[in-house]
Amino acid sequence: MTIRLPDAQGGLRSYEPRAEPLVPTPGTPFTSRTVYAAAHVVADPYADVSPDAPAAVDWDATLAFRRHLWSHGLGVAEAMDTAQRGMGLDWAGAAELIRRSAAEARAVGGRVACGVGTDQLTGPATPAEVRAAYEEQLALVEDSGAQAILMASRALAAVAKGPEDYLEIYGHLLRQAAEPVILHWLGPMFDPALEGYWGSSDLDAATDAFLEVIAAHPDKVEGIKVSLLDTGREIGIRRRLPQGVRCYTGDDFNYPELIAGDEQGFSHALLGIFDPLGPLAAKAVRVLDTGDVPGFRGLLDPTVELSRHLFQTPTRFYKTGVVLLAWLAGHQSHFAMVGGLQSARSLPHLARAYELADGLGLFPDPKLAEERMKTLLSLYGVNQ
Repeated sequence: MTIRLPDAQGGLRSYEPRAEPLVPTPGTPFTSRTVYAAAHVVADPYADVSPDAPAAVDWDATLAFRRHLWSHGLGVAEAMDTAQRGMGLDWAGAAELIRRSAAEARAVGGRVACGVGTDQLTGPATPAEVRAAYEEQLALVEDSGAQAILMASRALAAVAKGPEDYLEIYGHLLRQAAEPVILHWLGPMFDPALEGYWGSSDLDAATDAFLEVIAAHPDKVEGIKVSLLDTGREIGIRRRLPQGVRCYTGDDFNYPELIAGDEQGFSHALLGIFDPLGPLAAKAVRVLDTGDVPGFRGLLDPTVELSRHLFQTPTRFYKTGVVLLAWLAGHQSHFAMVGGLQSARSLPHLARAYELADGLGLFPDPKLAEERMKTLLSLYGVNQ
């Protein structure tokens, strides 16, 4: 098998796909780390909708992909950034996704945590309206039986005048939460509208405000998810957490190091890259469960090049590569995305994603992946 792939210089190069996939190793539940994959949604390619219309979701394929992740022992982080929350999936679609995914999790015994935000607000809002929007979504997630992830809010970032507004709103939400939640700090590289979150563009001041919220309600914070792509800052935050509060890395550039940890602690994981890496990530964590850190790093370190490629600037478009790999791996029948986001990355970018994923053995059927990649290339005028 050979395939001609475009390069960044406008030329074509030959690539020989891997013949055999990596064989995942089923096993018992993880014992050393709690691991979530933030999962993508599968669009309905037959729906007659425009990119700015409400998302049309293929629910059967979307839930089937979650069963795939659960089957490998991973938890599912639902209705998060990876599911195109705020980039094609509106609150109505997210609410339906949460209800369906939570019900599916109960049916199969899967672990699920769901995003709580304020994206039903479509214009400028007051602090009271932001709080009410959070409350509405928190109630829906809790009613579904899922754990809540309090996500960063564009509306709050727009209206907050300083750290005190974050302390007030988050404090109110944590006091009324029925069960401990996960707090999510999503950096502006994932969403530019979140610049200055926690009341300051100075990350030291923002970190202090973030930790002040946690320190005031440690019994209501099960963990935090840090998505700043800054290893040193995540480790610094991790070391300042109250006892019993977990750190979930959201660093898709440096996750092997952060999950492996050091003499003072480690991060659990809640990662978008674990959507395409699911079986391989699960195999690595089971190796880590035995105490074999070099073996864990040996499996996961080679995946970082793919992750950094998918999450390269502009980082928020990483979902396009994630969905491409799901299609190539046979988890869905098409490469269409809600909001038309399949057009958000260049052909050379997608070709490199295919090459890196194939080299890792991520495709259960390498021949199918090759044929699908050739089909995509032909649509762009690349003849084999």
